[in-house]
Amino acid sequence: SIKMDLLHSNGVLIIQHLQRDYRAYQDFLNFMSHVGDPRNIFSIYFPLWFQLNQVVGTKMIWVAVIGDWFNLIFKWILFGHRPYWWVQETMIYPNQSSPCLEQFPITCETGPGSPSGHAMGSSCVWYVMVTAALSYTVRWKDKLAVTLHRLTWSFLWSIFWIIQISVCISRVFIATHFPHQVILGVFAGILVAEAFEHTPAIQTASLRMYIKTNLFLFIFALGFYLSLKLLDIDLLWSVPKAKKWCANPDWINIDTTPFAGLVRNLGALFGLGLGINSEMFIMSCKGKNSCKLSFRILCIAASLATLQLYNFVKIPTHTEYLFYFLSFCKSAAMPLTVVALVPYCVHSLMRTTEKKLN
Repeated sequence: SIKMDLLHSNGVLIIQHLQRDYRAYQDFLNFMSHVGDPRNIFSIYFPLWFQLNQVVGTKMIWVAVIGDWFNLIFKWILFGHRPYWWVQETMIYPNQSSPCLEQFPITCETGPGSPSGHAMGSSCVWYVMVTAALSYTVRWKDKLAVTLHRLTWSFLWSIFWIIQISVCISRVFIATHFPHQVILGVFAGILVAEAFEHTPAIQTASLRMYIKTNLFLFIFALGFYLSLKLLDIDLLWSVPKAKKWCANPDWINIDTTPFAGLVRNLGALFGLGLGINSEMFIMSCKGKNSCKLSFRILCIAASLATLQLYNFVKIPTHTEYLFYFLSFCKSAAMPLTVVALVPYCVHSLMRTTEKKLN
């Protein structure tokens, strides 16, 4: 406990240093925090990659969902505090002169802080993207191509670490994580992504397998929660702290609670399984048009545009269970749209156009 307090107090000094000396970069750091938001995986990265390479897109969803599930379990086990409430409650500062940490609209997350979900989600999905891009260049054999591959390797991994470091600094800057929490998140995300580099079975998973996986993840998480609750251990201990010490009550969002993330991810995985095993997917993404560049470009543009419309769908938060159900449905609809609905519509449009030209 003493060692953890020292680790936290050193982290507070780093946060104070960042908030004082990096004030000019506040907008950039807030932007990088949004870049690391795991929700971007489903609304931006996935629709881009799935239309370019279905294997990579499928892996990306699995890595994001399983990674976030492990993140939830780790958070429940580690009981990590967040800086913005820890400085208000710790007794290590003399005469109750706790440091003043500035808060921002994206500071007040309600779940435990270790490991960082943003850092973990960002590292796992960018790891998948970088390794996927390098898998194309590694096949080059001649001397010039090998040199180009090495340059590409250095460039892409440099970009990877620049993004991860920027996301980590941004999460520390806004006082929602301690430095050790974001570092743990980055390396945990890399481990999850690397594990899925050796799990080809996900590419041929049936809808039944998707449903079984969803049920296992949900039942295990719920069972773990209820088991500890029977032992009088409240895994939602962080929510009252967030509500108590957040500078602005409007910054508290039910979407950042532990179960909200779980439901969102289970919905995304179910939607992917439903889409990949649908007739619409087989007719469009496995048909003759799927090899055409125009088909893929149209699918990317239509998917990105359609998914942005989902942002305008506001789920009511007055009833918690209703929120979770609607959040699951909305999350399932997003990959289903990318995998089946949009490609099928584009395929039908192209087929109609070809018939008219003939």
